[in-house]
Amino acid sequence: MSRTCAGDLGAFADLVRRHHSAARRLALVSGAGNDAEDVVQEAFVRAFAALPGFRAGAAFRPWLLRIVVNLTRNSYRSRIRRAGLVLRAAELREHLDAVDVADPQGAALVAERDRRLWAMLRTLPDKDRQVLGCRYLLDLSEAETADVLGWPKGSVKSRTSRALTRLRALVEPELAGERHG
Repeated sequence: MSRTCAGDLGAFADLVRRHHSAARRLALVSGAGNDAEDVVQEAFVRAFAALPGFRAGAAFRPWLLRIVVNLTRNSYRSRIRRAGLVLRAAELREHLDAVDVADPQGAALVAERDRRLWAMLRTLPDKDRQVLGCRYLLDLSEAETADVLGWPKGSVKSRTSRALTRLRALVEPELAGERHG
C-alpha cells in the first residue's frame, strides 16, 4: 500500500485488479443496476485522488467499498431525480404537442413560451447557464461538460443539480398558471 500511496500507478493497477470484482458485486447488490460499472470506475478514480489522505496501516478494501456504497447511493438518488424530470418533461411535451404550431395562434404561444424560458435562463448565474447549456442545449455528457468547462466531473453533477433546482423554481409556477389558466 505504501507504493500505491507514493503514487506508483502499477501498484494502484494491482489494487484495481484485486478489488474490482468485489466492488462491482457490491455496487450491483447495493442497487447501482446498469450504472454499476460506472460507479466502480468512479470509486477507483476517487480512491486514487484521495490516496494522499489514506491512513497508513488502514485496510484498502473496506475504504474502497465505502466509496462504492456512497457512490451507489448517490447514483440511485440521481436516477430517481432524473426519472422525475423525465416525467415532468413528458407532461410538458404533451402540453406542447397539444398546441398546433401550424396554427398562427399556436405558433405564437410556443414562441412566447420559448421567449419566457430563455428569459428565465438568463436570470440564472453564469455557471448555472453554462452547465445547463452544455448538458441540455448541446446534449453533452457529464465528462464532456467537465472538459468544456474545465471543472471536475463531480462539480458538473452538483452544479447541474443546483441549476435545475433553480430553473425548476422559476418554471413550475408558470406551468401551474398555464394549467389552471
